[in-house]
Amino acid sequence: MKHSLRTLRPRRSILILAMLLCMATAPAQTSQRLNAGKASDYGMVYSLPLTAVDIYLQAELTESQPGEFHNYARRHMDIDNAITAGSRTARLVDAVIVPRGIPDPAQQWLAQFKNGSNVFMTLTSDNIPLAINSDTEAHIEMPELPQSTEFGATPLDGDIARQAVTQDMARSSSVSKKAELAAQRIFEIREMRSDILSGQADNMPSDGAAMQLVLDNLAAQEAALTAMFAGTTRSRTVTSKITLTPDSTGLSARTAARLSAVDGLLTPDDLSGEPIEVEITVLEQGSLPVNDKGEIKSFPRGGVAYRIPGRARVDVRFRGNTIASREVAIAQLGVVFGLNPSLFSDKREPWQVIFNPDNGAVLELGPAQLQ
Repeated sequence: MKHSLRTLRPRRSILILAMLLCMATAPAQTSQRLNAGKASDYGMVYSLPLTAVDIYLQAELTESQPGEFHNYARRHMDIDNAITAGSRTARLVDAVIVPRGIPDPAQQWLAQFKNGSNVFMTLTSDNIPLAINSDTEAHIEMPELPQSTEFGATPLDGDIARQAVTQDMARSSSVSKKAELAAQRIFEIREMRSDILSGQADNMPSDGAAMQLVLDNLAAQEAALTAMFAGTTRSRTVTSKITLTPDSTGLSARTAARLSAVDGLLTPDDLSGEPIEVEITVLEQGSLPVNDKGEIKSFPRGGVAYRIPGRARVDVRFRGNTIASREVAIAQLGVVFGLNPSLFSDKREPWQVIFNPDNGAVLELGPAQLQ
């Protein structure tokens, strides 16, 4: 039985740092199946993964506007915190950290199996191994990703806000007088609602549905008139994704994106925004397996290569606060080892293996459960 193995030596000296700023959507993953048949000389080519770290950012942008009667908020409505000037603010509210495997151009392998064997391999569309002799793929749970939202309506938007303005308010040319009339209308609305709820209104609604409709209308008018004193605030959320690929030393703290109250999430070189920092700290380097004597095992002849990843902590910070932190397995923080190819070509009891495509690790190894 003859096995052959070819590989390109991995490059270890270059820090690979790829940054992408795009809409936060999860990439679709498709798989393919290759058979170690006569046409391919019973060999299959594949790539071990590097681990990229996708970070999905969500920022909240808030706009505040003073009400027309903000100068009279305390006098007529006892409101102490009325908005007195327009403003825009931004804050980073969420960061979801997701590891993802990408092909390592320095780790391309050819595994060759015994002539006449029925070995098959499933791979991603990028030729990263998913399994050998199994159609089962690793179940990697994808966290819920943040979504963008648009500005919502304020109490001053819509027809009901216009209904709240009485004819006397519309005719008055004095802001002070308008404010006084608006406050009077608010107290009238509150009294009307109280009378309806207590059953003392002169014209009670005909049924429960009609009552709710009237109460909702009164509440909307009160909210609109109150907003003329207190001001309005509305918010929307924006999302973007950044991708970092650390080398074997991790990634020192650096600006990975920026956030502006006007323009939202920005690229790192746009100095109009505040910095969002990411740091990837190595926690553990992967190591080669040892035998019972504590000696490092030799790479099996013609072995099917896989990774033994290391571990790192990914931290996302904004304004000195840690927004998100997660420990992840990183392929390039570990080593490459191999499985004996005869395990998979044994005609009486072939084995199967399932890999983690994000970091190249072996998840399951044992007798094949073939249909």
